[in-house]
Amino acid sequence: MKSFVAVTDADWYRLLSQQAELEEVNFWQPSGSKRFKTLAPGDLFLFKLHSPQNFIVGGGMFAHASLLPVSLAWSSFGIANGVESLEEMRQRIARYRRSAVDDREDFTIGCILLSQPFFLPRERWIPVPGDWRPNIVQGKTYDLEVEPGKTMWRQLQDALQGMRLKDVIAPRYGDPVEVRPRLGQGAFRVVVTDAYARRCAITGEKVLPVLEAAHIRPYSAKGEHRVDNGLLLRSDLHRLFDRGYLTVTTDHHIEVSRRIHEDFDNGREYYRLHGKLMRDPVRPDLAPAVENLRWHNDHVYLAGR
Repeated sequence: MKSFVAVTDADWYRLLSQQAELEEVNFWQPSGSKRFKTLAPGDLFLFKLHSPQNFIVGGGMFAHASLLPVSLAWSSFGIANGVESLEEMRQRIARYRRSAVDDREDFTIGCILLSQPFFLPRERWIPVPGDWRPNIVQGKTYDLEVEPGKTMWRQLQDALQGMRLKDVIAPRYGDPVEVRPRLGQGAFRVVVTDAYARRCAITGEKVLPVLEAAHIRPYSAKGEHRVDNGLLLRSDLHRLFDRGYLTVTTDHHIEVSRRIHEDFDNGREYYRLHGKLMRDPVRPDLAPAVENLRWHNDHVYLAGR
């Protein structure tokens, strides 16, 4: 069982530790040169402050990693990026990159998405393991079943006593069971975007600013923030899907309701899509769940109505 201890900025930690009931955070990396691949979803991601404050001060469950335009990272996570505005985020990226600030540049950054984040109060900070070296810039991987990771894990369990996350992560590391991290709205958006290779599941459109992650079964109707409850759709198709003017059948065909023409005396562009197969995600295990598609067919789609 692996954990990654990452070096973080004190301002990022301070701002997020002051936010109440965060369900997710974006631990972003300014370079955007390569995607984080060290952990599997559900593994433990921890963060420590820059030296000389060599303490682990918080963490969360690793959910997903991606390379994103800063505009998408901001619109997906807002203050959960650890900054108070998109302008501040751009300025901080430029400072780390030692480049001039250009408000028009949509920097690509590395994004490590964490669910169920926690922030330890000062009296519960954990000293880094003894093998930590001052020249570590990004972070270090630990096996929690052997030393020094084993001691670090025990210290973390003690530090989490009485905190809500203990009941979530303790079973993951106490027993060899798989735990799926609970995605928040922002992580759902990014995971679905990447699952469809950043192309609309219906049209293949790949202009990222007009693509949106649609819930098949809405969150308000007990749908979950899960990739198998999502489709990446062009913004106009997302609106039509949510209002029942089109759907995707359980065998992945697109159906367009005649109500578009009846209600708006238009829709020729959309009727061209009728009967076509949707684009499948990059892996079969990311495909929409049949029960979610059936729910949308039965409860939202305006077929024959």
